[in-house]
Amino acid sequence: MRKLPVISSDPLLNDRAARVCAKFGYEFEPVFLESGDEALEYLMYELPEISVVNYSDPAIDMLSVLEAVKADPWLHYGGLVAVHSRRDAKAVADVMPDSNILSLIPRSEFVTGFFRVLRILIQNRQIVFQRELQSHLIGNISGSFVMDSDPLNIRTYANLVSNFLFNSNYIDRDGRERLHVAIFESLMNAVEHGNCAISYDEKSEWLERHGDILPLIRQKLQKREIRNKRVFFSYRITPERSFYTIRDEGNGFDWRKHLDAGAGTVNLSLHGHGIRMANHYVDALSYNESGNEVSFEMAHHADAANAVPAFFADQDEAVFEDGETVFMQGEESNFLYYIISGKLDVLTDGTLVSTLSADDIFLGEMSFLLNNRRSATVKSNGRSVLIRITKNSFVSTIKAKPHYGIFLARLLANRLSRLNASFARTHG
Repeated sequence: MRKLPVISSDPLLNDRAARVCAKFGYEFEPVFLESGDEALEYLMYELPEISVVNYSDPAIDMLSVLEAVKADPWLHYGGLVAVHSRRDAKAVADVMPDSNILSLIPRSEFVTGFFRVLRILIQNRQIVFQRELQSHLIGNISGSFVMDSDPLNIRTYANLVSNFLFNSNYIDRDGRERLHVAIFESLMNAVEHGNCAISYDEKSEWLERHGDILPLIRQKLQKREIRNKRVFFSYRITPERSFYTIRDEGNGFDWRKHLDAGAGTVNLSLHGHGIRMANHYVDALSYNESGNEVSFEMAHHADAANAVPAFFADQDEAVFEDGETVFMQGEESNFLYYIISGKLDVLTDGTLVSTLSADDIFLGEMSFLLNNRRSATVKSNGRSVLIRITKNSFVSTIKAKPHYGIFLARLLANRLSRLNASFARTHG
């Protein structure tokens, strides 16, 4: 059973959260945290994959909690589900962009919204693992899902997939924003113009009068024949690229006209720019003949970089070009290295035993901590950027941020587990 922290002092909301979790059997066990200090302590030492935040809770200084999470890259591998009152809708949207937000749920829609989010997370459990496990336990990842025409699903899927690629160091922050826009706009087009058959003119008139398209979508969904239509979303993620296909059950549209009209531009007018934005932000965007299916790709960065925790940011940065030696087997262990970007080959007695990347976070931690000499030689495979961390700095950091020690212990345990599994395969 997966622990699910719920940062909320509201007994009614907490009861509803527990009831929703119970519907999924043994998948989630809610842990209720009713103060900011309690919440931060739990997040620091447990590093949960998913957390629920009652943003509008008057008894908790949620802004302080969120600022602490945003300031420490190691606290927000997982996703945040934020519940808010309608009056706080804009404020929570402004506060959350740099966090791994999965979904923003109005308090009045919490039960149905939270149920949908948990169902999506279960369906996509293979991309909710913490980052240090992802690249080693998972090779190519694929998912194929049938969605109803609910905008909440759209935002959750767009956030989930783009956050995963960012946390896996496949794309940088800009890439995350571009991918999020492409997925969101494509799914939204499938619902609005595909299944709900809302024309450009109908949407224009509605926006001029009401300013929000969601009530019109919900109005359309009152009709059974529209409500029963589905959106089909599939993705395939490899280390080099990711591939996406979105199909609706509408009659399609003249996609050529929209792409040709915005060739080379991104028109940010009232609406109608979604297709052109997607085409601008991703690769190989194409439609089927009728226009009710779109496919696109996203190229990954070979050396996407880790976000550097503030406590290490003032340490010396070291750049190594292809083939350069970081340290030699038998040398004294004077530094621990934090991997910002690149790949590093680990050789024992001249034999390559593993290759580390930004996913591995640290380099040379075992001999550093045990005051031993280096047990292997490490050479840069391509260009690598590292941060040298002295013993004094590391000890001071652990004193100030004890959860970093827990993080390092988990990292070492995972690395030893992988080595043991590799040895068993080789000698089994």
